Amino acid sequence: MKALKKSGLSKEEIIQAYREVLRGRRLDERLWQLTRIGKTSFNISGQGAEVAQVAMAMAFDHQKDYFLPYYRDMTACLVWGMTPKDIIMGSFGKEDDPSSHGRQMPNHYGSKEHNIVSFASTVSTQMPLATGVAYGAQLANEDFVALTTTGEGSANQGEVQEAMNFAGVKKLPVIFVVENNEYAISVGIEEQYANEKMSDRAHGYGFKGVTVDGNDFTEVYLTFKKAVKDARDKKGPMLIELMVSRLTSHSADDDQSVYRSKEELEKLKETDALLLFEKQLIDEGYLTKEEIAKIDEEVKEEVNKATDEAEAMPDPKPESMMEQVYAE
Repeated sequence: MKALKKSGLSKEEIIQAYREVLRGRRLDERLWQLTRIGKTSFNISGQGAEVAQVAMAMAFDHQKDYFLPYYRDMTACLVWGMTPKDIIMGSFGKEDDPSSHGRQMPNHYGSKEHNIVSFASTVSTQMPLATGVAYGAQLANEDFVALTTTGEGSANQGEVQEAMNFAGVKKLPVIFVVENNEYAISVGIEEQYANEKMSDRAHGYGFKGVTVDGNDFTEVYLTFKKAVKDARDKKGPMLIELMVSRLTSHSADDDQSVYRSKEELEKLKETDALLLFEKQLIDEGYLTKEEIAKIDEEVKEEVNKATDEAEAMPDPKPESMMEQVYAE
């Protein structure tokens, strides 16, 4: 992996990046716990992709750029400005949930305050929306950039190709991301697509594509930093394929042990991006094991507090069910 100092970030920024990675992991674990004890109905996890998501999100200006995520992007949404309490309120279906006021499925993130655009359960419909946001920036001659993500399975949907084609023709300031964990629910990549790399598809639409090791914080950050600069400089879109792991089953309704071998699941533990990032931080002198343990305690306290506060928030009133659903 590339040395962290090559990222150009300060020691404080890199330690904060680690805190965001750990916050994402601990919050994700909490959401699983709430599902398993019956307090929430569903969870779909991003465990294994946290390092890539933090590095990606840090390359953007969260005050003006737009994020159109998919359901595994909780950690990136935290970096973009959402709080653990915001996320947990969504899982509990609370009235003050910023994503939908308790009217959307869990893990469907959105925040008007933070330019995070909510999405539909129909996978990859966020892609043409992101192209529209970027087209708006171009028409208004403003320099904000749109970021949109999806998985490698849902990247095969037709609307993804339409979005990329239009973005390429108009040279729009949009960055398309495929978070490739090599499984579309239970289907491996050998049955998903025939091209060698998902990023190769960008060339067919007239713009650059690159594949990046999602476990390498510095490489991911620098790749996105350049992509954002190019988009602001009106050089058009880019497709970035992040190679990441999926440590959990597809969702709370899935059991990956049915279609993944014990050996494969054990190997995932060795390539856990969180553990590799911790080792790099220690090896390069950014943190000690004791400091990592202290940060972990602080993050767990934050998640516990957010859980208690979110659970205590009011539920939507039944008579308001149709409110916040349709535009007035």
